Amino acid sequence: MKLWVLPDDGLAPLLKAIDGAQCTIDILIFRFDRKDVEAALTRAVGRGVAVRALVAHANKAGEDGLRQLEQRLLAAGVSVARTADDLVRYHGKLMIVDRRQLYLFAFNFTTLDTERTRSFGIVTSNRVLVQETVKLFEADTKRLPYTPRARSLVVSPANARKRLGAFIRDAKSEILIYDPAVSDPAMIRLLEERAKAGVTVRIIGRLARRSPKLEVHKLAKLRLHTRTIIRDGKHAFIGSQSLRAAELDARREVGVIFSDRRVVPSLMKVFREDWQLAEVTREQARTDEKAPAQKVAKKLAKVVAKELPPVAPVLEELIKQMGVEKTELDLTPGEVEASVKDAVKAAVKEVVQEAVESVAEGKKERESDAA
Repeated sequence: MKLWVLPDDGLAPLLKAIDGAQCTIDILIFRFDRKDVEAALTRAVGRGVAVRALVAHANKAGEDGLRQLEQRLLAAGVSVARTADDLVRYHGKLMIVDRRQLYLFAFNFTTLDTERTRSFGIVTSNRVLVQETVKLFEADTKRLPYTPRARSLVVSPANARKRLGAFIRDAKSEILIYDPAVSDPAMIRLLEERAKAGVTVRIIGRLARRSPKLEVHKLAKLRLHTRTIIRDGKHAFIGSQSLRAAELDARREVGVIFSDRRVVPSLMKVFREDWQLAEVTREQARTDEKAPAQKVAKKLAKVVAKELPPVAPVLEELIKQMGVEKTELDLTPGEVEASVKDAVKAAVKEVVQEAVESVAEGKKERESDAA
């Protein structure tokens, strides 16, 4: 098994695989704008390779782009089929070469996904996994029912909720997740249960609701487009389905659960680097947010202190009321005046800064929830 890390590895491995195909290429497409991939598929047809493309009936951008792609592929000699519209989306991303190698992706064949996005793919020659994926491809191409047989292939809506639920439930020490939209209530509860049992749960992405038990950071620098779970440093899942009800229960999504002594540690290394960068970026953002608050607080404190009435007369009246001779107190009115103003400034700065930061944080949360 080999790991594919984007954007670091680029599309070179995919182009090499297409150019190296000898007999067949089966490719599942949801989004597509890479002319280099289209050209490679055309070259494969020219070499006599039987190329089949299963194109989603629609994506978020609609159908026009996909229908135009179908026409271009047909003109190039590719056998084109369209998925059914019985499910909300056909969102899987994969390619099978010569019925011997499976390329499974968490990314689409687009410039955005391949050049400016953190995502992953795997390449495997596992015979059971390849054969099971061929069965899935054939069923969806012919619009026939599909029943999963291999436990390692995670297919929505057939077995994804059950398999991913069990995968999370078996965690003993650590769960590391990349996911742009963790929102399924049952999955969130399951993650919280594992955290309560002492399992460290970290998510790079978004969580639909706040949870004190789960650590969440946004990915820094890059866009996020992968659904990946690493369990206990030994097992991993990569696929197209988020822990989100629609992607578990109402869409065709495809992923793989695996154990590999080289791939899983490599995944963990990337996650830890991304997590560390996210923490640094978050702290920097907090520092940047505090600067305006500190400036406002300082200005207001100066104004309030300037408007304070003279302190000395009030102090003398208090001394008289206490029945103490002024000479008995080692007090200089000017020093007292300065001390009082400093104290007022400090108190005003603290209160105003906290208020401004609170308003800024609330605005940021509302914007995040609306995104």
